[in-house]
Amino acid sequence: MADTFKFRIDHHGSLVRPPEVIAARAANDPNLRAIEDAAIAEAVRKQRRLSLTVVTDGHFRRAELAGAVLDAVHGFEDGKLTAERSLVADDTAAIAAQTQIPAKATLPSPAWIAARTFRPGGPWASARELGEALALLLRAEIEAVISRGVRLIQIDDHGYGESLYNGGVLSFEDALAVDALAVTVADKPFDVRIGLCPLTRVGDGLDTAAAERLFAAVPVDRWVLPYDTGSPAETELLRAVPSERDVCLGIVDPRVPELEDVGTVMDRMDVVASIRDIEDVAISPSAGFADVAGQPLIGVEDQWRKLIHVETFARMCWGNEL
Repeated sequence: MADTFKFRIDHHGSLVRPPEVIAARAANDPNLRAIEDAAIAEAVRKQRRLSLTVVTDGHFRRAELAGAVLDAVHGFEDGKLTAERSLVADDTAAIAAQTQIPAKATLPSPAWIAARTFRPGGPWASARELGEALALLLRAEIEAVISRGVRLIQIDDHGYGESLYNGGVLSFEDALAVDALAVTVADKPFDVRIGLCPLTRVGDGLDTAAAERLFAAVPVDRWVLPYDTGSPAETELLRAVPSERDVCLGIVDPRVPELEDVGTVMDRMDVVASIRDIEDVAISPSAGFADVAGQPLIGVEDQWRKLIHVETFARMCWGNEL
């Protein structure tokens, strides 16, 4: 029997926001929360119809990925970071109550938030100092999420897409230290997976040595990587992942509505199986469907067709052992 804690059929979390949610937020509608609740319940219902091994709220309560932190945390100006409410733990627990399928929580990484928000001359001596403060706050949120029974947490830091090539706002080594601090959770239950998505595209000129440092320095259980173009760099990145870590490979492109050719994707999965144990692999789209509200990459129906396509590939790879 396959390890049921591998969450084989995954997605990044964000879904195309319904127009009523977009309109209510733009109008500061006092009924926004109720409108979001109804939209989330419908999204969960549709996810239950699939064979997904996790469900999400589609990030319907936030305008963008960073909103999980920026909408709830104050103190960036005076150096006293405090969260006025749960970042994602309460919302994720709420969707868990609607289905027996495990709920997934997604958070932006502290290094990514620090790189976006640090201002010289402010209360923080450096971007790393701000990142470390954010890391402690986010680690507390991860612990809260786990305490609510959530078993899959994804941390997104697409800033590594720059760091693995040309360097970013926060130094690469500082980003590694900050994100490692956030995900180092004491007494983490054995059936909980914490994953990190460092980039959603792999271009030419990948710094393999930097990728190896990333994978070694940040102690997550799973690396969430793009694998939808068939480029040699994607395979090179996969080879750099330590054998004791899971990988979730984004095998379909959420940016285009056309469905991927089955034979082409399965040929790529054959390459994966030649590199590592297929039992330590999960699959998903290679990015979220709408990390920014109101800017979906494809339409709603195409989104669901893509998720069904991922499910089809999972059946072809693992049969009923999902």
